Amino acid sequence: MNKLLFYFDILRCPLMFHAFTIPFTFSIMKKIHRRDDSMADENVKRGMVCATIGALSWGLSGTCGQYLFMHYTIDALLLTNIRMLGAGIVLMILVISLQRHTLTALMHNRRDMAQLAAFSVLGLVTCQLTYLSAIQYANSGTATVLQSLNVALMSCIAAIRFRRWPDRWQMIAIFLALAGVFLIATGGQIQTMVISPQGLFWGIGAAIGSILYTVLPHKQIRKWGTLPVNALGMLIGGIVLTICLRPWQIAMNLDTAGIFAIAFIVLIGTVASFTLFLRGVGDIGPVKATFIGTLEPVSATLSSLLFLGTPFSFTDFVGFACIIATVYLITMKSRT
Repeated sequence: MNKLLFYFDILRCPLMFHAFTIPFTFSIMKKIHRRDDSMADENVKRGMVCATIGALSWGLSGTCGQYLFMHYTIDALLLTNIRMLGAGIVLMILVISLQRHTLTALMHNRRDMAQLAAFSVLGLVTCQLTYLSAIQYANSGTATVLQSLNVALMSCIAAIRFRRWPDRWQMIAIFLALAGVFLIATGGQIQTMVISPQGLFWGIGAAIGSILYTVLPHKQIRKWGTLPVNALGMLIGGIVLTICLRPWQIAMNLDTAGIFAIAFIVLIGTVASFTLFLRGVGDIGPVKATFIGTLEPVSATLSSLLFLGTPFSFTDFVGFACIIATVYLITMKSRT
């Protein structure tokens, strides 16, 4: 399972839950911290703060996306285009200023650039589009929770890949994941669907897209680093979508609030959250960052509830808790 830890890196788009998980998350973090005295206290504090802000920003950006879908003539595909192109440009500026030589070497490697282009379309575009589509057809809280199924799915893939039958805790985690999806989709009643079929489809698709986003570029990440690969990937995907969609021909009828929401998604929810969470992973490691990453659904759910009035039932919250529990179980098992 050691190789599985690599997949809990920042490349998971977004992992991220319910209000009760905040104290639970940090109580576990304290226990882990006591067992790891090798890190400097200042680095640990900085890493926890950065990872927390990054996770919360991701969740808030999902709610901004929901707001745009509710009030403007903009859909998931167009918002994916804007998000990737805008974030790609800003991240490229950061890479040019911080890792110019690495970027130049990468761009002169034709084989790696071809693989990067494939990752951009199959990984980044798929991950972003499925997630935003889930928000469009459901809501930001539900979409973010369903995306977190990627942890349970990754555990199943790792078991198949390494020909190792899931142990007891992994089986419990998989059962909880399935139970969570059932409760969110049906409200606990088999004969009904309380979430639209499109919302459920795209939510599960977001989990699969997140896995593709994580797995496809790992060789390039190891060779060139996270920031150059993701910056170029975002920019390539944004350019491809721009050529296909021609967004300048689409009337979005944005006002000041709409422009602010898009700016927040690009600058705070993508660029800032990405760099902050990456800093957190560097300071405290991917396992601890994964625990903090479960705060993303907290911010997505609560902000959607408080600011947009999105209704959630008791069974929704139970389903959310079941899926969140899979993250804790699998991540703690991966550490042992």
